[in-house]
Amino acid sequence: MPNFDYADRRRRFRVTLETSGFDAAFIPLSADLEYLTGLERRVPTFGDIGYAHDWVTGMLIGVDTDPVFILPRMMVEFDLPSGVPGDLVAVSELDDGFRLFADAADRFGTVRKLGVGARTRGEAVIQALATFSNPDLGNVSPLINQMRRIKTADELVLMERAAHIADAAMAAVTERIRPGVTERQLAEEIDHQMALAGSRVPSFDTGAWTIGVGLDRDADTRLSSDPIVSGASVSFDFGAVVDGYCSDFGRTVHVGEPTDDFIAGYDLVMSAQAAGIAAVRPGVAAAAIHQACRDVIVEAGHGDLFRHRTGHCIGLDVHERPYISEEDETALETGMTFTIEPSLFRANMIGVRVEDIIACEPDGGRKLNAFPTDLVVID
Repeated sequence: MPNFDYADRRRRFRVTLETSGFDAAFIPLSADLEYLTGLERRVPTFGDIGYAHDWVTGMLIGVDTDPVFILPRMMVEFDLPSGVPGDLVAVSELDDGFRLFADAADRFGTVRKLGVGARTRGEAVIQALATFSNPDLGNVSPLINQMRRIKTADELVLMERAAHIADAAMAAVTERIRPGVTERQLAEEIDHQMALAGSRVPSFDTGAWTIGVGLDRDADTRLSSDPIVSGASVSFDFGAVVDGYCSDFGRTVHVGEPTDDFIAGYDLVMSAQAAGIAAVRPGVAAAAIHQACRDVIVEAGHGDLFRHRTGHCIGLDVHERPYISEEDETALETGMTFTIEPSLFRANMIGVRVEDIIACEPDGGRKLNAFPTDLVVID
């Protein structure tokens, strides 16, 4: 477990709770809970990992009451090697989970306004309303996001490690790209290389997809078992996780001799990313970074091919707010980390993308990735 001061994080959160008018909060198993307590999330899966009474999984915390963790017995038995920083109520299969939740809630006295994390299960919300006699409800995840979005030096070290794992995986997989290899084989190699380097899990589903003239493939098909053909580009999108902190990375490799149009498109995407990074400063709106990146492509006459937002903040979740997107006017602050990932995508035409994590620093943006952005061509 990282050596973070989780008690101080909870203290600051409780101050924010009180100043925002909340009496207590229920934080479910999530990145928010990991941030406040160090309680690790399980590896994400396609379906739910379910236990009896799993609706109750989370932490109750009050402005002047210490945390109480209410967790299914199976989780207590197998998922808590470091324990929890507070009282623990283990709910066994034959227990009355509703009663145990109510007993834990009694410690918090009268709760007129209850905060819940954004990922709280509906059953937990229903039970909380009944237990606390219909308090006002509010979403406290934005309060925790205000804390999480500013990364400390220790957090940045972990994020750089996650970024460098992605860099190394890209270097390893580049050696395997050739006609006849499938996207799925390349994605499996990426995941394998990241695991060897110490990634807890891929930060999201690894993507590798081919686009080119004569191919009826678009960026909405991220992975297939079709063999890669010469004359097309392969775009990659993946990330690693180190002590809970994510990376998100992208590059494009061309198989066979690229056309002049592809080279021009590739250079345009690199210029767009450079413009976005150059615009990064504390106080600049997230939307302005998106605009700086997009303007380069629009002015070249290819705005219809830039169909993606420019990026998103990143940390304990791979996609965090604020977003580097046209609708988000949040001002950047020193310590924020986010992606800048311009692209050109159109089926039967062109596929180019690049993605790096940028840290906002007092004098501008610093790239956390080290893998080159020069065009790689595989003969």
